[in-house]
Amino acid sequence: MYGKGSNFMKKAALHNLGCKVNAYEMEAMREMLEENGYEIVPFRERADVYIVNTCTVTNIADRKSRQMLHRARKTNPEAIVVAAGCYAQVRKSEMDETVDIIIGNNRKKDLIGILDKYQRDRRSREFVQEELSAEYEKLRLSRTAEHVRAYLKVQDGCNQFCSYCIIPYARGRVRSRSPEDVANEVRALAANGYKEIVLTGIHLSSYGIDCQSGLLPLIRTVHEIDGIQRIRLGSLEPGIITEEFVRSVSELPKVCPHFHLSLQSGCDRTLRRMNRKYTAREYYEKCELLRKYFEFPAITTDVIVGFPQETDEEFEESRKFIDKVDFYETHIFKYSRREGTKAAAMENQVPEEVKAARSSELIELGRKKREKYESFFIGRTVEVLMEETVSMQDGVYQTGHTREYVKIGLKTTENLTNQLINVAVENRLQIMH
Repeated sequence: MYGKGSNFMKKAALHNLGCKVNAYEMEAMREMLEENGYEIVPFRERADVYIVNTCTVTNIADRKSRQMLHRARKTNPEAIVVAAGCYAQVRKSEMDETVDIIIGNNRKKDLIGILDKYQRDRRSREFVQEELSAEYEKLRLSRTAEHVRAYLKVQDGCNQFCSYCIIPYARGRVRSRSPEDVANEVRALAANGYKEIVLTGIHLSSYGIDCQSGLLPLIRTVHEIDGIQRIRLGSLEPGIITEEFVRSVSELPKVCPHFHLSLQSGCDRTLRRMNRKYTAREYYEKCELLRKYFEFPAITTDVIVGFPQETDEEFEESRKFIDKVDFYETHIFKYSRREGTKAAAMENQVPEEVKAARSSELIELGRKKREKYESFFIGRTVEVLMEETVSMQDGVYQTGHTREYVKIGLKTTENLTNQLINVAVENRLQIMH
């Protein structure tokens, strides 16, 4: 048994909550642990160290973070339980005896030293910088849990301060990773067989504003690296979608025509209360720019329903706008009141039952729009990066994603993992979710 009273630990279990940036950071911590002699085991199994990479974007995320920390303690009461990430950063005062170590953002790189220190003195519990430094936290990856696609964090922090969002307080101001460091990691991932890179960040569109660079030059740098055949972009803000940007990325054949463009609301009055820096008309013009330079781009988005003071008329205006844009996928979130944000103090908070009804309506609209978009591919041949084998009632399928991130199944027992295959989509049954 390797527990709190031992000088040796052998097994570590990790669980991630939240965004792709969190997922990257968890993979980096996993790699650090493995390099220092830890065996990584599933979170449900008995381990000597449990690390929960927490999220605080909503109240539900807070609750899930607490649940996973308690689950770890229950699985092995003698283990060292570590809370890391955003919830740990902004809610450390809520941590009870369930948690042995609290690691905030910008300190995950010190994980091994923190564990060693805790083993020695049993007193050093909190590793949280109250004011996050302007220095980018250097983490690295050479492989990930996915075998074909690698998510690559290139940026941290956010300067936007949308009125509903706690993330600028949890992540600090914009910090960008150097283009040279990004290129080196991409080369290492390519050498290990990865064909697709997804560039991610807390506010990816802000990449480079702190280091005289920009997202477009970074994309071009990654595009020149041998072995990488696809580049996918994480969530973007409408402001970065200019004629020059879209024309330039359309001329780079490795860039996938899949753009997640944050909307949040299709009503200008709601957008102003949210402190979003565009109008619905400006947003629509950005979507039309993407469609001007790409044949049939997948445009996906996020929408918040039930924002404070959102009237029935404002919601209907937003719904009509979402209907007009024709998104491939629409991710719907019920507004979550976050202490410390401007929106939390606004009058006329929308009742939960109203949020639920509006959410259901937009989810159904989103389902119809997704089916409409996917129908375009029936009867066409598409390039699919094969990812995994799936057993269905009618046989075995190899599944993967198109450049637009539509999931396609090919009925075959041949192992095609990590291969780019041209697949003829004959019917809707080949489009999977």
